[in-house]
Amino acid sequence: MSEFTHFNDQGRAKMVDITNKQESNRSATAHSSITVNESIYKGITSNQMKKGDVLAVAQVAGIMAAKQTSTMIPMCHPIPISGVDIQFDWKQIKENYQLLISVTAKTKGSTGVEMEALSAASVCALTVYDMCKALDKGMVIGQTYLTHKSGGKTGDYSRDEPVE
Repeated sequence: MSEFTHFNDQGRAKMVDITNKQESNRSATAHSSITVNESIYKGITSNQMKKGDVLAVAQVAGIMAAKQTSTMIPMCHPIPISGVDIQFDWKQIKENYQLLISVTAKTKGSTGVEMEALSAASVCALTVYDMCKALDKGMVIGQTYLTHKSGGKTGDYSRDEPVE
């Protein structure tokens, strides 16, 4: 079973031992999205939503999610987060609007920060949904995926094309 790093000799789940891995600067960027109707788009962009500034709350929620990833993902190591940057952009799709979410997380450590970026992007989208669900429960959270990773033993990774 040695080829499966998340299983012990008995075939049971274990947290991977990163004791001997070299510390390095690592970063990861993940994307997600949420599609909303025109009313929600206008409410968010004019800061007129009853629950407050949706993007500010989503941004803070995303940062908190990155910092708490190891408490949500069982085999994820707790790591020191050295930075989280969250960017939002809008794209019109027919009569709806898609909020594009991009999260870059950074650390200096012995394991990667991909899960933290992915968690942050997901929680941003979930927070927008939560803050707007009173107006429309039909919002759609889009695909969440890694677009870039650097540092560590496996080296760099980049997705050449966005996921549609």
